[in-house]
Amino acid sequence: MNSSVTLEKITALAKRRGFIYPSSEIYGGLANVYDFGPLGVELKNNIKKLWWERFVHQREDIVGLDSSILMNPKVWEVSGHVSSFSDPLVECKNCHARFRSDSSEFDVLVSCPDCGGKKGFSESKQFNLMFKTQIGATEKSSTDVYLRPETAQAIFINFKNILDTTRKSIPFGVAQIGKAFRNEITTGYFIFRMLEFEQMEIEYFIREKDWEKTFKHWQDEIMKWALDVGISKENLRFREHDEKERSHYSKRTADLEYNFMGDYKEIYGLAYRGNYDLTAHKLSYTDPQTGEQFVPYIIEPSFGLERTILPILIDAYHEEEKRIVLKLKPSIAPFKAAVFPLVQNKDEIVKQAREVFDLLIKSGIYTAWDDRGNIGKRYLSQDEIGTPFCITVDYGTLEDGEVTVRDRDTMKQERVAISKLSSYIRERI
Repeated sequence: MNSSVTLEKITALAKRRGFIYPSSEIYGGLANVYDFGPLGVELKNNIKKLWWERFVHQREDIVGLDSSILMNPKVWEVSGHVSSFSDPLVECKNCHARFRSDSSEFDVLVSCPDCGGKKGFSESKQFNLMFKTQIGATEKSSTDVYLRPETAQAIFINFKNILDTTRKSIPFGVAQIGKAFRNEITTGYFIFRMLEFEQMEIEYFIREKDWEKTFKHWQDEIMKWALDVGISKENLRFREHDEKERSHYSKRTADLEYNFMGDYKEIYGLAYRGNYDLTAHKLSYTDPQTGEQFVPYIIEPSFGLERTILPILIDAYHEEEKRIVLKLKPSIAPFKAAVFPLVQNKDEIVKQAREVFDLLIKSGIYTAWDDRGNIGKRYLSQDEIGTPFCITVDYGTLEDGEVTVRDRDTMKQERVAISKLSSYIRERI
């Protein structure tokens, strides 16, 4: 773990540089809801694009889905979420603040963390985590529906549609990236725990006999993905759920946990859901070769998007002698390059710099333009947001058609011909 990093530093940098803002801040904010700013949305989209390319476009056995957030409430009744998707809750008798009673933090409480009162807590009761809303013009004619607490059920209820339109054969998977909503009792820790979050999830359909080898395959894939987007291996570990901890549908679950400053927390989950879900929805599969009909079993690798971003920011953050630098993987960095004119008062240099900037943009390399202050300050600014390459157009450029390219991590500089600049950067990202 990088000893110089703290959650407070990450939170401050994220807001200062336009990665992540507290939502509704001008009205006092809303707990556990955040907005992704200009750089944050680029980082988010880059991660989603890489995930989709890796797990859908590069695999013949996985197709995609983008389902609705609102579904018929029977979906959640049949899946067991209405009756079972809950946490044990207690309430402070003084201020009525709510807390999970199954947490280790609650076990040692002698007073309310919110008000300091010592009147004690109510008896524990189950608290359903789904947000409820209504569809309909009037209260009497409205129907209760839920904001989905997971993306998985939409895949299951579309199982037959996907089979009919893709002609996929077992084993195969369906991937989805989308919003989910949970009325969490436990709050805090920046974007790690949010009321509204994005999941990148796959439901992989198999025969029962293949579940152990498929589980191992996806365990390896989850770890490889985490390392490839820049999360440090030394901060990662898999932890198996015990029987009491597993969800009602799970026969085996393993979490990939990240070491958040000494406290390991789940960022990804891998569950063997058995055939619970398709059985509950009365769905089955017919082998096109043999005609055999059976209910497939399911392996579910689930990746939290915000829970990917936070470890990436923590591991990328470095304080060096004269700068703060985010050593993001170039493939996910918001900007791939930044272009600087050496001076602002030399029209020929500014014009040439603009041409270089336009060249990179048109070639699909997302590039920042920066002509503020001196070159040193521009470097520091781009280092702090993780831009891999800074390109300076100077007096020499007007003579030889070459620019100075500075590497973010090594700070080494080299001259590169403008005609070769796009390919130079592409090879390195």
